[in-house]
Amino acid sequence: MKKTLLLATLVATTVTFAPVTTAADNISLRICEYVAANDKNRLRSYLKQNKLKVRKIFKTVECNGKNLLVFSASNKALETGEFLIGKVPSKEVAKHITEIGKYSKHLEEEAKDRVN
Repeated sequence: MKKTLLLATLVATTVTFAPVTTAADNISLRICEYVAANDKNRLRSYLKQNKLKVRKIFKTVECNGKNLLVFSASNKALETGEFLIGKVPSKEVAKHITEIGKYSKHLEEEAKDRVN
């Protein structure tokens, strides 16, 4: 009887203190992985599969404390960076041109072309 009660208590505390991961965390993790790997096609298909738009998620998703544009520039993800620059509103791109330029001159030029 004591063993059964002890086992039930142990199982209940394990379930209670199990770490909870949300779908939003998993989505942002996948997006960051695809940007870091410079895999534009997988990023596009993942966004489409989850019915997400870059414009909607840009302000909320951060990778290593950086927004998606700066993160792509810091990882030299040129294809993905160009894709994101084309999808993010031009006002947001204009705000981050100097940060992008610290990591990638190519993406800085693409951003300037997008803004002008």
